[in-house]
Amino acid sequence: MSELKQQAARAFFWDFLGKFSTHGVSFFISVLLARILEPSEFGMITMVMVIIGIAGIFSDSGLGSALIQKEKVLPIHYSTVFYFNILIGLLLSTIVFFSAEWIAHFYEQDALVPLVQVLSLSFIINAFGSTQSTKLRKELRYSVLTRSSFMSSLLSGLTGLILAMQGFGVWSLVAQILTMGIFYNVFIWGMSRWRPGVEFSMSSLRELWTFGFHMFLAGLLDNVISRMDYLLIGKLFTPATLGFYHRAKSINTIVAQYSSGSLMAVLFPVLSKVQSDIPRVCAIVTNLLRVVCFTTFLLIGGLYLISEEFILLLFGEKWLEAVPFMEVLIISSFAYPLSAVMVNVLRSLGKSGEYLRLEIFKKSFVILNLGVLYLFGIQIYLFGLIIISTINLSLNILYASRELGVPFRTFASPVICQILVTVAAVGISWYVFSSSECGLLLSMLLKGFCFSTIYLVLNVLLKTESYIAFSTQISSFSKDRLNDRRNDMG
Repeated sequence: MSELKQQAARAFFWDFLGKFSTHGVSFFISVLLARILEPSEFGMITMVMVIIGIAGIFSDSGLGSALIQKEKVLPIHYSTVFYFNILIGLLLSTIVFFSAEWIAHFYEQDALVPLVQVLSLSFIINAFGSTQSTKLRKELRYSVLTRSSFMSSLLSGLTGLILAMQGFGVWSLVAQILTMGIFYNVFIWGMSRWRPGVEFSMSSLRELWTFGFHMFLAGLLDNVISRMDYLLIGKLFTPATLGFYHRAKSINTIVAQYSSGSLMAVLFPVLSKVQSDIPRVCAIVTNLLRVVCFTTFLLIGGLYLISEEFILLLFGEKWLEAVPFMEVLIISSFAYPLSAVMVNVLRSLGKSGEYLRLEIFKKSFVILNLGVLYLFGIQIYLFGLIIISTINLSLNILYASRELGVPFRTFASPVICQILVTVAAVGISWYVFSSSECGLLLSMLLKGFCFSTIYLVLNVLLKTESYIAFSTQISSFSKDRLNDRRNDMG
């Protein structure tokens, strides 16, 4: 097992473990909070976090990606980025604090003013741990990131839950967000050996900025456009409606996090290390895309079938209006994990200019669909997302295949195949359970088991590329781990 492969395997294991444990804890806490608090209170905090999220892209300015992509990074680069992030954090906290009344006026919700002012502190809090996290990711030391994320998520979640039980309402969510950053900084500084030096270099900043500027613009564009739906829904509809939509959309992150999140986190630094070996990059990306196809569509099909039972069982009947949102969002989310594989090709090869141009072109379709949201409402907008996701994935595949010098069908064929398999498995499962009546939990378990079985059987019978790649990867990883243990014992 090569050294890079060992590092990547360990990084993937720790990042997946971190996402599973951290998001598991966060999700469990969110279920409890959803049963205590009202949808409108979640809608209010979502309104604020839209602004916080958009402004947050300025905190890093693409320099974190530049540090990871750059092959030779000196201590002065890390120190310069650290102090730059602190300065930007202070600036953003000040700007957002004094913009609180304007933000509240936009939403026509005066109660948002103190929420915005307090949450503006998140910029300076998060800035203190940003560079440490970037350095650990570049070194593939995900075990430290995992432990820090899990402990901070657990402690902040308990803080929010205790306050909610004491009747603090929306302020319990504010406390959860801020303490998450504080606890993370404590743990990341305690477990990371790196400390910033006293030097600051404008030349180092300019050197990183060459790559980072394009990544910053692409990130800014993505952050603004991806949050415009929250912004418009919060403006046009009630806080409760935004709460339902946010609940449905947050559940769909399960698809991204557990089908490809860990692979994506590891892929960028790994591909950056072998960026000069194009055939090797192509082999890694081709195999990875097939694996992600298999896991993504398995999750999407299962979640779509059990969406109503899932919402009712975990969150209760007051969240029932989130079900139709969740069903359509799940279908549209198929493209995100697959697109993430493709865009990492451009990022790792240093094609930040190409990456930016691609993002601008794709976002034009998203903006058109936001116009649909404004004119025709949420439901038509949601169905538009499915079309937009398909177009954007096709563009990502086109650009990546061109950079790697391979035919478009090399990346497109496993995607099309898994779509057909998933539609067939969902259709059969739906027919089997269309007239059955049983409890929520039993219904969810039976539907999930039925779909998973049919999905697996169809993949085996058809010998799909995705199934073969997935099973081969699992078998290879198991053998490598077993051999490593034998070598350690020997």
